[in-house]
Amino acid sequence: MSHPSTHRAAGSGVPAASAPDWHPWSDAWTRHIPVLTGRHDLTVTVAPGAGGGAPACFYPDARRIEVDATHIGAPDITNPHKAGHKRLVPTAYGLLVHEAAHATHSLWTTPPRTPPVVAAVADLLEESRAENRQRGRRRGDRRWLRHTVTTLLDPNDAPVDDAWHAAHLAGLLLARVDARIITTKDIKGVRAAVTTVIGRKKLRQLRDVWRQAHTVDDTDAATMIDLAWRWCRILDIDPRQRPEPPQPDPGAFAGQLAQALGDYLAHTAGLTPAEYTAQQIRTRHSAPPSWTRRDPTDAERAAARQLAARLRRARTHQPEPDTRPSPVPPGRLRTRHAITAQAQIASGSMPTATPWQRRTTLPPPKPHLHLAVLVDTSFSMHPYAAPMSSAGWILAHAARTNQATTTMIGFGDRATLLVPPHQQPASVLEMRAFGGTTAFIDAVKLADQLLRLRQPGTLRMLAVVSDGDLPDTAPAQRLITTLHQTGCAVLWLRPADLAGHTFTHTTTIEVADPIQAVDAIADAAVTALEHA
Repeated sequence: MSHPSTHRAAGSGVPAASAPDWHPWSDAWTRHIPVLTGRHDLTVTVAPGAGGGAPACFYPDARRIEVDATHIGAPDITNPHKAGHKRLVPTAYGLLVHEAAHATHSLWTTPPRTPPVVAAVADLLEESRAENRQRGRRRGDRRWLRHTVTTLLDPNDAPVDDAWHAAHLAGLLLARVDARIITTKDIKGVRAAVTTVIGRKKLRQLRDVWRQAHTVDDTDAATMIDLAWRWCRILDIDPRQRPEPPQPDPGAFAGQLAQALGDYLAHTAGLTPAEYTAQQIRTRHSAPPSWTRRDPTDAERAAARQLAARLRRARTHQPEPDTRPSPVPPGRLRTRHAITAQAQIASGSMPTATPWQRRTTLPPPKPHLHLAVLVDTSFSMHPYAAPMSSAGWILAHAARTNQATTTMIGFGDRATLLVPPHQQPASVLEMRAFGGTTAFIDAVKLADQLLRLRQPGTLRMLAVVSDGDLPDTAPAQRLITTLHQTGCAVLWLRPADLAGHTFTHTTTIEVADPIQAVDAIADAAVTALEHA
């Protein structure tokens, strides 16, 4: 999780690598920085990768500001020496203004032996305090600071719904409302989510803290640290007993805070929440370049048709007598609908009413099937890579006309989305098995995000093809247990020739070969529909 303190780093840092194409930007902004700060001893470096891992950073000891050129794009996008250039690169210029605020107003340093959790809170409070002072001194800078808010946020800033992360999100966004950088309307959903997690009373107490921080002098370190201690007491954190900042539980799913933050980021980007989520997933979980695509074989097409037929039969299993409306006889006349049909005809519109109701034999209604398949792509699972790549294509096409949604995710050193939901890929993406198995937790959370595996009202199943030899079995078990308790079945297919871990709250089947694993997933989907 990114942290505000990364934007103001102690020491001189490692200067960004020389980028000749960006020298005009560095020179122009170095000449311009006295206008923003009133200081003539600062230099600005603009280069790809600058900022020490953050979008931008201020190094007080070196008197240097760095801005990552990624937020500008190309060096020839505009002339940085012209006054109007900032309108073409508002986010990057806003980052420069943000760091100028730190250079001008963040003149205090954390005292030695301050507990890290207290230092983290003080740095969090400093973000809105410095921007508030910059806006008060140069009102026009608010326009550019607004552009930086989303850049300085990370979609993972609220991974779980606990008091620490709710307060952290409040310090990042709600405090900027009182700093008059963003508006109450901007973060209405975030405020509601924070209030749900920590309650109105604690939120009012936290607000008193950051509003008081906005009045603190630029050099008053003692008061900033005192306010940070007060923040910890409000959250029932004893820095003497727990000196490190609380870490999110990897065995917990994201909740309301993450949803509210995602909605805010989507709105500011001019996207719908679904579009923003899809964009983030493409960025974080796209396939490696070494994974190639090929056309499906005739055997795969036939297998998809056969599975589709099985799913169709499962949905129409044991037809039952029922009634359905009809526009024409025979059947029982429904007077009100007949009058509506006559009125529609008289008005010259196409009749949509169905005056008749007839008895017929219909299949019982079946819930929508949500099936997520997670495939271990570590080196030990190499024999399963090709068959499971084929299975992802087959499942997607078989589900297309059967009120089912499937997705396939590979997990190794990272989680990779092979087959997105609601799509029928034209080609087969062939995964490669190599490396370790560290991304199972990310894969489960991605599957839940894509298919809402914890949401009641649908038929949900998670199938995992892995030996279960994971480095983090405890949080993985907590995620599995959560799915089980919400009604999502978990099928674990473990190679019989590999030693591994067996998880509880799963149906674990040892398979002798990859084809058996594919058949087991198909059988489980058909059986689930038949018994739904």
